[in-house]
Amino acid sequence: MKSVPFRWARPIAVIAAVAVVSSCGLPQVGPNKRQIYAGSVQREGDAFIVSVNDRVTRATAVVEALGFSDSFINAGQIGSDTISPGDTLGLTIWENVDDGLLAPQGANQTLLEEVQVDGAGFIFVPYAGRIKAAGNSPEAIRRVITNRLAEQTPDPQVQVRRIAGDGTTVSLVGAVGAQGVYAIERPTRTLSTMLARAGGVSIVPEIAQITVLRGGMKGEIWFQDLYDNPQLDIALRGGDRILVEEDTRSFTALGATGAQRQVPFESQTLSALEGIAQVGGLNAGTADPTGVFVFRNEPAEVAAQVLGRNDLQGAQRMVYVLDLTKPNGMFMARDFVIRDRDTIYVTEAPFTQWSKVISSITGAAGSVGGLANTASTLSGD
Repeated sequence: MKSVPFRWARPIAVIAAVAVVSSCGLPQVGPNKRQIYAGSVQREGDAFIVSVNDRVTRATAVVEALGFSDSFINAGQIGSDTISPGDTLGLTIWENVDDGLLAPQGANQTLLEEVQVDGAGFIFVPYAGRIKAAGNSPEAIRRVITNRLAEQTPDPQVQVRRIAGDGTTVSLVGAVGAQGVYAIERPTRTLSTMLARAGGVSIVPEIAQITVLRGGMKGEIWFQDLYDNPQLDIALRGGDRILVEEDTRSFTALGATGAQRQVPFESQTLSALEGIAQVGGLNAGTADPTGVFVFRNEPAEVAAQVLGRNDLQGAQRMVYVLDLTKPNGMFMARDFVIRDRDTIYVTEAPFTQWSKVISSITGAAGSVGGLANTASTLSGD
């Protein structure tokens, strides 16, 4: 069998390399623009691909609203002196005789330091009997006790003090300075003052969420909104449970970005431009600024506004396209709102794929040429 002349070895190697490259896929960080567009509803896929413009940014600028219902906002503050079941009272009774009903021999003063209001709202005072305390003020209770004792001892004098008990308390848990159970007292009758009593929030205020549970009701607000909107500083009720936690929303960054990872939100609202910045921007060596995509499952009502259709049912797969090279491309990216569980994907530039092809060809050609040289040496040519 006649051997191939050496001068034909390299052209043959290049042809072989091209064949190798064309027969197998090149490595890539993800789908390219052509492959993404192939997944559109207009072609062979089930996703709507939409170029971002001013109308689209307005239609998709939907941010989850947090706030309290009217039941929370319209609830008045608890009177600082109103007694509730579970509260503790301190009683001091003076009698105008040396040998009184309650005072020991030789004294005319009786101290009842911890008289707890029972679950039905009553207290028991010797010789005065069972007295309704819940819903009354210390002054009203004082008058009742005085009137009842006056029937048995001359001119009694009574003092009633409200001591912080477990009747009108709230619990604070989560990211606060000091978790615990706190009594609602005169300085701490609203949400903001109670948070201050617990040492404030211990996380970044911009991403702090506050949840208040009251019976079967639930209200959520942003911590910053509590101070920006005074009407959200609701009055507290006994048994309220207050939870302070960090925002759990996040998005995923993939493709030719500075980092590929799941990224937590750092503010209440986040734009596409800010999201890209959070992962180090576009990769200067590989990214295609005309191919920035945002993948999202869009609610039917929002998708209908974006697409101008009224025949959609259920959430729709949407792919929003941002071209940062357009005159207003950066503004579009700045105005487009990123939402929880979105995926920001940046495609690679065509030049990157071409570089991979060249590298694969030259690498393969070098390998084949090396084999040819080795074979030539072994054959003694």
